[in-house]
Amino acid sequence: MEMNLKFIISLIGKINYKVQKYLVKELKAKGVTGISPSHGDILAAFFICKELQMKELAEVINKDKSTLTALINKLIGLGYVEQMTGSDDSRVRLVRLTQKGEALKPVVLDIGVKMREKAYKGISKSEQKILMSLLTKIYDNM
Repeated sequence: MEMNLKFIISLIGKINYKVQKYLVKELKAKGVTGISPSHGDILAAFFICKELQMKELAEVINKDKSTLTALINKLIGLGYVEQMTGSDDSRVRLVRLTQKGEALKPVVLDIGVKMREKAYKGISKSEQKILMSLLTKIYDNM
């Protein structure tokens, strides 16, 4: 069966849908409810940087501020992150993980490892590098 190259973008969307479904299923299996895959980039950023300004976080995860604010408010409501004002400038809003949020780290990292293993099954390291390069080009083009 010949691949129709016109449907590459559609295939990327279908892959994204399957990844989202997988993540929700795995989170639920580990007893994590209320958060969605769209919170993943935020949590990952805080696993690396303990505290970020909203502006910095928006840049790191490439989301506009209004979308980010809604996602952060959900995480605050669930008790995973907290928000405070900067010590030097009260207009600066800082966000960081709570203890409950920190407890998510091993769960989220484990799910990420399993998802990558599943996604890259049968794909060599060199093919993974090529795939990443090509997808990055598509992303940059968009």
